[in-house]
Amino acid sequence: MSFDGRILSGVSVLAAIVETGSFARAAERIGLSDSGVSRAIGRLEGRLGIRLLDRTTRSLMLTDEGRRFYEDVKPHLDAIADASLTASGNASSVRGRLKVDIDPFFLPLVLAGRLGAFCDRYPDLSIKFVTRDHLGDLVAEGIDLAVRFGQPKLQSLVSQRLIEAPILTVASNGYVEKYGRPGHPSDLSSHRCLQFIDPQTRQPFEWEFVREGETIEVATSGPLTFTDPKSMLEECLAGTGVAQVIGWGVGARLQRGDLIDLFPGWHGERFPLFAYHPSRKHPPAKVRAFIDFCLAVSKAL
Repeated sequence: MSFDGRILSGVSVLAAIVETGSFARAAERIGLSDSGVSRAIGRLEGRLGIRLLDRTTRSLMLTDEGRRFYEDVKPHLDAIADASLTASGNASSVRGRLKVDIDPFFLPLVLAGRLGAFCDRYPDLSIKFVTRDHLGDLVAEGIDLAVRFGQPKLQSLVSQRLIEAPILTVASNGYVEKYGRPGHPSDLSSHRCLQFIDPQTRQPFEWEFVREGETIEVATSGPLTFTDPKSMLEECLAGTGVAQVIGWGVGARLQRGDLIDLFPGWHGERFPLFAYHPSRKHPPAKVRAFIDFCLAVSKAL
């Protein structure tokens, strides 16, 4: 197929629909009428010979063919945006909109309170965070980047291992005073342990302890099971039970004595943090900048 400039115009409309989630919001963003957006998508579908979107009164999503097409063309749109900024003499191409699917622990307990510095560095960039207990469909939802803990499962996404976080087993002073302090990880089988759901398996995480090459698993149970790490931490602070948490989020509470690190000699377990993006092409500058920021914050903790 020879290049048709009208295809590029249609792709721009498609990108606006994916990023905003509706024809009406896409029309508002790019300055067209709702009918103009519909006609542009119709013309693009006609030229490509495929249906790009499934649209009902309640939902809008990419078809399988539309998803594959969008995965292929989105990096080129980002590259065009970067190239235009460079050509115009702008020293920084980190601008526009960045939509991030982010881990529900990492955002509130690691990044929150530190994002102002990133905003000051890149004042022309706006970020929308999507926080949930599972990884969403990056392409269909117009998500540029995902930052998630745990081993990647989806082969269709490009993953980059960023850093590994220590796993700590903690309890409050109130809990220890009421129930006693376990002397060994195996003692936890008879303690009240707060459970946290693994979003990939939909089952509670197994409790594992590593020390100098020795690894043990302990069967634990407790009265509460969570998908929200912040709520689990609050219950741990209240003395409800023992919790396993990522060490980055509790350093200040350990220093103040709000929490006790129950097994300081068993810090060998590590939980990897990954960045995901939906294309194997070189990620745009705004994605690279946010990944670098996440790395810098993590290493400073």
